Amino acid sequence: MGDEMAEWLAYGLEEVFADSPEIGIVRKNKLYSGLLRYDSKGDLDWWHVARDMLAQEKADYVVMMLGIGDRQDIREKDLVKEAETRAKDQQAKDEAEKKSGQKTAKPDDTQEGGARAQPGKKLVGNADFRGDEWAKVYSRRIDDTIAALKSKGVPVIWVGLPSIRGTRSTSDVAYLNDLYRARAERAGITYVDVWDGFVDESGKYSNYGPDYEGQVRRLRLSDGLFFTKPGAIKLARYVEHELRRYMSNRVPVALPSGPAETAPSAAKPAERPLSGPVVPLTGGTPPKESDELLGGPGSSAIHGDATAVKVLAKGETLAPAPGRADNFAWPNGSAAQQPTAAAPQEAPVSETSANTKMPADATSALASAPSDTKQQERKKGSTGKVAQHRPARKPTPPDNANSRRPQDGSWWSQDGAPRPPRPVFGNWR
Repeated sequence: MGDEMAEWLAYGLEEVFADSPEIGIVRKNKLYSGLLRYDSKGDLDWWHVARDMLAQEKADYVVMMLGIGDRQDIREKDLVKEAETRAKDQQAKDEAEKKSGQKTAKPDDTQEGGARAQPGKKLVGNADFRGDEWAKVYSRRIDDTIAALKSKGVPVIWVGLPSIRGTRSTSDVAYLNDLYRARAERAGITYVDVWDGFVDESGKYSNYGPDYEGQVRRLRLSDGLFFTKPGAIKLARYVEHELRRYMSNRVPVALPSGPAETAPSAAKPAERPLSGPVVPLTGGTPPKESDELLGGPGSSAIHGDATAVKVLAKGETLAPAPGRADNFAWPNGSAAQQPTAAAPQEAPVSETSANTKMPADATSALASAPSDTKQQERKKGSTGKVAQHRPARKPTPPDNANSRRPQDGSWWSQDGAPRPPRPVFGNWR
């Protein structure tokens, strides 16, 4: 309920609760209305209209936001009309009390709210905005409106006004918020302050500001009064926080409808055994009763895998597979990878020509020959010279041994010095 500000609040609440189909927003606001005049063409007041609306609606919560149009003086005829209306209401209340035989204390001139005007007494002049008389009249109207909202018996939330453009306008809105807050606290309803959400760091009006997710966006329209969609959603988030708090306190508790379950009998439960039956983990038949340990002398093998028995029981090592990480033979892929007997010491090789390349079959033949055999093979190289070859020792890897090397040793010379891959330009050694 409320004025055009309540229209934007309802729009924001519809966006916030869009994913909650069980929650509906019912708009019962009146554009360009206020506590001074509900309708410029009628004699209705907001507290009368609110009471009639709530009597016909099935509302769970009531939210009120208004006051933008109340920043004006109260006219003399409105004061006279209000005095006559209150006199009639008081007279009807006195007659009802006389019939029931109960008397209540009547407010005197010193009570909060000011003196009551007597019927027929004409008030001279208007009540200036922000004056003492204006504050008394407006506070009484706030109280009457809150009483009408509470007549439904549901939680009532009064939302304060945000700052608007202009120094004087901002000051007027802050003055109205002070009245709303004071009367709401006095009546015991919830007051929601949204002021800090629509001002800058210095407390002044600003069109831009952080939205609900923290991103700086435009929150107000160019008129300096109403909201953009992000601004309306941010405004609604303030009210949503209070609504969620009320909803969480109203979670229904399922009570048992049938008879209560009987308590368990007091009989002593059966005692559990200290240990259960022995079950072999290997899946075989249960072992016979004996003093011998499993795996001891005379017992069966601890495992059916021959490799596991060889390594785990006998402590033997397995030959590394070629190319595996635990194969440390050098060079990689050479005949030295195969497990053979220790090779005999060979005499150093006298190299005649560095350009002569020995075939792989000749190398294998020389490696398998006895140590006392001094057979020499002569082959004609590419330069026409004759070179004498013997099985060379395995070259020692250099510091940069992580580089890739071919199996035929073409990147390496017999003296262990690294050589670039062929072909090369020039006679580089």
